[in-house]
Amino acid sequence: MTTTDTEREADRARIREVLQERAAATRDRDAERFLSLCAPDLVDFSLAPPLQYKGPEALDRAALEGWYATWDGPIEVTPTQVEIAVGGDVAFAHSIDRMRGTKTDGFEVELWSRTTVGLRRTDGDWKITHTHSSVPFLMDGSGRAALDLTP
Repeated sequence: MTTTDTEREADRARIREVLQERAAATRDRDAERFLSLCAPDLVDFSLAPPLQYKGPEALDRAALEGWYATWDGPIEVTPTQVEIAVGGDVAFAHSIDRMRGTKTDGFEVELWSRTTVGLRRTDGDWKITHTHSSVPFLMDGSGRAALDLTP
């Protein structure tokens, strides 16, 4: 089956929506919405929150809510420079993500990460199957290590 340019563009548009929905779920601390965007067999290899140190395991609600609890107020996530490659029922999206917020001990955090998201078309919609994020630096003025994000 040949995929038309119109179908590829529709897929890219939907994948952009999934990335925006994922960012909004993080901002709103909505674990159910975040997880609804993910395939049940999600695998993460990130060095960035909220999945950091999970390794090749499925993300669960308790881990996600535990990470949300380390923040006071909203968590702003902004995907930028998004690139999407679609091949049939699989796709990859690459972005530079900016995350800002206030941790529970009051220090302001701004993280920039390079994120790769793998997706699979499941039951007619795109679901996130794997993620890999890396945080090259942390800008919070506190001198904390980039991955020391405990409350």
